[in-house]
Amino acid sequence: MTQFLFVFVQLFVTVLWLLVLGRVLLSWINPGFDGPIGRFLFETTEPFLAPIRRLLPSTGMIDLSPLVLILVLGFLVQLVLLR
Repeated sequence: MTQFLFVFVQLFVTVLWLLVLGRVLLSWINPGFDGPIGRFLFETTEPFLAPIRRLLPSTGMIDLSPLVLILVLGFLVQLVLLR
């Protein structure tokens, strides 16, 4: 059971990492997140990014919350791999 949990957490973190990366790349092309792919990426990642954004100080037009989330997710993957 614990092996299943580790694999599930690793898969979840990897998929979330890819979604955040996709959102960042799409925001350079389509900042309004128009279209079905943009809406999907926005709606799936915003619940994770909004709390981080509230904790970070305002940096103007640069949003550092995806960077923080990617770093935290990388840390979680390393933590799971060490077990």
